[in-house]
Amino acid sequence: MAQKGVQLDRETISCSICLDLLKDPVAIPCGHSYCMNCIKSFWDEEEEKKIPSCPQCRQTFTPRPVLLKNTMLAVLVEELKKTGLQAAPADHCYAGPEDVACDVCTGRKLKALKSCLVCLASYCEKHLQPHYDAAPLKKHKLVEPSKKLQENICSRHDEVMKMFCRTDRQSICYLCSVDEHKGHDTVSAAAERTERQRELEVSRQNIQQRIQDREKDVKVLQQEVEAINGSADKAVEDSEKIFTELIRLMEKRRSDVKRQLRSQQDTEVSRVKELQEKLEQEITELKRKDAELKQLSHTEDHNQFLHNYPSLSALSESTDSSSINIRPLRYFEDVTAAVSEVRDKLQDVLTETWTNVSLTVTEVDVLLSEPEPEPKTRAGFLKYSCEITLDPNTANTQLLLSEGNRKATRMSQQQSYSSHPDRFADYSQVLSRESLTGRCYWEVEWRERGVFIAVTYKNISRAGRECLFGYNDKSWALYCDTNNYKFCYNKVQTPVSGPRSSRVGVYLDHSAGILSFYSISETMTLLHRVQTTFTQPLYAGLWFYFYSPGDSAEFCKVK
Repeated sequence: MAQKGVQLDRETISCSICLDLLKDPVAIPCGHSYCMNCIKSFWDEEEEKKIPSCPQCRQTFTPRPVLLKNTMLAVLVEELKKTGLQAAPADHCYAGPEDVACDVCTGRKLKALKSCLVCLASYCEKHLQPHYDAAPLKKHKLVEPSKKLQENICSRHDEVMKMFCRTDRQSICYLCSVDEHKGHDTVSAAAERTERQRELEVSRQNIQQRIQDREKDVKVLQQEVEAINGSADKAVEDSEKIFTELIRLMEKRRSDVKRQLRSQQDTEVSRVKELQEKLEQEITELKRKDAELKQLSHTEDHNQFLHNYPSLSALSESTDSSSINIRPLRYFEDVTAAVSEVRDKLQDVLTETWTNVSLTVTEVDVLLSEPEPEPKTRAGFLKYSCEITLDPNTANTQLLLSEGNRKATRMSQQQSYSSHPDRFADYSQVLSRESLTGRCYWEVEWRERGVFIAVTYKNISRAGRECLFGYNDKSWALYCDTNNYKFCYNKVQTPVSGPRSSRVGVYLDHSAGILSFYSISETMTLLHRVQTTFTQPLYAGLWFYFYSPGDSAEFCKVK
């Protein structure tokens, strides 16, 4: 318990600037105590403000107080030092290069626990305590430690930016609202935040609803995949069985033909060999008879010759040559012809049937629903209307953006835009801030000589002729002036006919690959339609072709 009491005393008599035990302690008029050197250094750093203040409670003093050593505190510190305890924090409490450091600490700074949006300063645990204790400081807005507090300071007036200009879509200070933003639509930053917070919540609800809808769609598609796979596997299995049966039938027919051929072959060979044997026996008998007659012809005894001649001269019955029926050499070719005829008929059937099978396979429709048709009326198009604003970071320096960045005007003088890699360098072009996917509709009102109304991929070049809308494969553009229209894509220009109008409607169905341009007056007239495949999100664009100051085009607010 004694040790705990010492610990409490040590914290009480520690300097809130260096967080170590007080050295030459002094008390300032507000009652807080510091090391003499710490408070001197702190006030020396504040000399530019010329009003010294307390690092803890922020009370100011005029003139700068004379510092005198507090003898009682000095004695208490010396007594505490005798215990051998030190108040230095652990190394991991100090701020590193990546940490937000306490703005009050001197010397080696501690990590900030919170940042104050009112004080525009960050505090460690020790120096943050007054914001929890002092009633005026309790009203301050504390946030997680941030290195970007100075971004809340107006660079022109060195004031906290507590206002928001809706006209220029930027944070400003009060002096800005009565100076260069005078007459603009300005509100407090808190009011704008509240409004945008409501929009954010609505957007989140819409996103969450879309997530739920898409998750349902994913489940339906997964079921569709399973159904497709199951049906295809079953069809493959059944087809294999059917083709196996066909192959088995063909094998059986092949075997039958082969067996019949061999049987007939054996029958015919046996018949021929039987006749062949008879002829060979007859030949043998005739040769023997010829030898006997030859021998008889050489008998010199006439009586012996005459006696034997009757028995030798008689010949046995000869085999009838008409019984030898020689078949033509094409005997079995008729079978081959018959099989060939079967083959040809089977090929014809399979070819005709296979065409039907192939078409049936390719016509399998796995789409969940048919794509929606393009609207027929302006009211139908307006259901897909979207608000488009122009991105100042892409605007060529000859263009002035106004009307909440919905309008671009060709100027004779260059505008003082900051350098940006997305800016068009050589031609008077500008892109929308919003990317376009899904089904979108917008209208453009143009004035004076003419303008290119385009859609393009964001990775279009920013310099040289490669960046011109309609003169590459990354952009599609309709040129409008008082005399004619023309459509441009990939350097190909197509004349377009239609009623002249200073307002053009653009309809995009990204997934279906449809891009349509309409002349808008009392009615809508289709000027040109593109059917293609879009591989990236698109951005709306404007290109002022003529060097004609005053030419303008504006993305209209349509409902």
